[in-house]
Amino acid sequence: MRVMLIDDSKTMRNIQKNVLSQLGYTDIEEAVDGQDALSKVDAFEPDLILVDWNMPNMDGLTFVKTYRGKQRNTPLIMVTTEAEKARVIEAIKAGVNNYVTKPFTPDVLSQRIQETMSKAEAA
Repeated sequence: MRVMLIDDSKTMRNIQKNVLSQLGYTDIEEAVDGQDALSKVDAFEPDLILVDWNMPNMDGLTFVKTYRGKQRNTPLIMVTTEAEKARVIEAIKAGVNNYVTKPFTPDVLSQRIQETMSKAEAA
């Protein structure tokens, strides 16, 4: 499975990469913000995208709206410190498939990835 990580924090991308590799996912592309991700996503063709909300240049919500606007249905998980219910709803309306609040445990991230991929395969 090909996974794209979009987060301006190198540390956070490394944490997510470690969890993904424990799950057996090693084909990973990294992006530092939404603009960087948009420049890489078509060539990489990810099966799953993990995206942070708060980033410079282009935030995660803008990325999600832009990406979904291109009729892309790749599963997206928002991984963010934004835990307010209104923000979660806003992200889901924009097109994210699941939501993980930082800080998270490897088990929580793993569970969200498995839920998201199961739903995507069923659709």
